[in-house]
Amino acid sequence: MADTAVQFELVSPEQLLLSEDVEMVVVPGGEGDFGVLPGHSPMISTVRPGVIHVFASGAVSSRIFVAGGFAEVTGSRCTVLAEEALVVDDIDRAEVETDLQNAVEDLGGTDDPGEQKAAETRATTARAKLAAIDAPVYQ
Repeated sequence: MADTAVQFELVSPEQLLLSEDVEMVVVPGGEGDFGVLPGHSPMISTVRPGVIHVFASGAVSSRIFVAGGFAEVTGSRCTVLAEEALVVDDIDRAEVETDLQNAVEDLGGTDDPGEQKAAETRATTARAKLAAIDAPVYQ
């Protein structure tokens, strides 16, 4: 790998989704988005629901929605362990809107703290998916 690339790996519970050398990757970290370039300082971060932008040849080569997880960064590598990952273009808006409506209904229909937390998490993830569909691509 050249000094102009970062090895990026995206792993979900089911499989290794992506493993390639990229110019830069922008990750939706728990404290805000962060970009990883060659030579980045080592760090570990939580990942919030949002879009990972992968850059190659000076432009965004892929946009991948992640529902959360963790990221580990070294000077030459960025690994994201995602709870769920989907290519943004493959997200079905109608399905997500239905999921959001069901989560909101479930949230209002229970007093159980565990069920409320689960419904709140589903609603947050659905809202983030809708935002990913509508968000412009970095230029």
